[in-house]
Amino acid sequence: MPDALKMMPILDEHAFQRLRTLLVNISGILLTTNKRKLVASRLGKRLRHYHCDSFSEYLDLLEEPAQLNERRLVLDLLTTHETYFFREHTHFDFLGRWLRHQERPLRIWSAGCSSGEEAYSLAMVLSTHARHDDWSIFASDLSPSMLAKARQAIYDMAQAKYLPDGWLQRYCQSAFVAPNLCLRIRDELRSRVQFRELNLMQPLSADFGQFDVVFLRNVLTSFSQNEKPRIARRVIDQMPPGALLFIGHAENIYDLNLPVRLAHPSVYERL
Repeated sequence: MPDALKMMPILDEHAFQRLRTLLVNISGILLTTNKRKLVASRLGKRLRHYHCDSFSEYLDLLEEPAQLNERRLVLDLLTTHETYFFREHTHFDFLGRWLRHQERPLRIWSAGCSSGEEAYSLAMVLSTHARHDDWSIFASDLSPSMLAKARQAIYDMAQAKYLPDGWLQRYCQSAFVAPNLCLRIRDELRSRVQFRELNLMQPLSADFGQFDVVFLRNVLTSFSQNEKPRIARRVIDQMPPGALLFIGHAENIYDLNLPVRLAHPSVYERL
């Protein structure tokens, strides 16, 4: 066993609870108790970076007001970013059908956009099915590193298998990133998506505006039970009547007392 692993400090229950409290306070994200080993593994390099002998010592540093960037890095390390193009594809099929009946200008929000695949999937669907060209996509995430990847818009070519037939040629181009051949979203589609760092725990700015479609998929599951209704309401308040809210297939919002009705499995219409 490598020396680095032999000398890895133990993340004890007290330190783990301190970290859970810190993450809830700054982001609303709640680490489940079965994540302790994962947390210890992902933060081990940060302890070595600061020559900390224990997780308690690292947490003392992390709680210092000046350590904003380190706290952001920890959020980045501990947040799940699993995503791919057209994930939960039935949502995009439903959206495509809905778009064929919409005449008004459309604003779409990909909340928790991660590395951008969801936002660009939305852009492809709108470009294909919208009845007009007056639409825009706003995409937000808490992770600066994921947003940087999203703006770069370069992905492993293996992701092409999730695209509908012909869409790779229509909306992407080849990009060589040594040593791999990758796909890159075409500039004309990238220009339709605006990315911004956003913490859903914080109030939205007065000029945030309204959205006709919001993808809030697999986002609420990361938050504590106290924060889920606040965040859901904050999002719903940015939606006019008739707007659509998409959540993950494994999620439910029945107990959040929101002014919505079920329009399709895991899709809700704002009342």
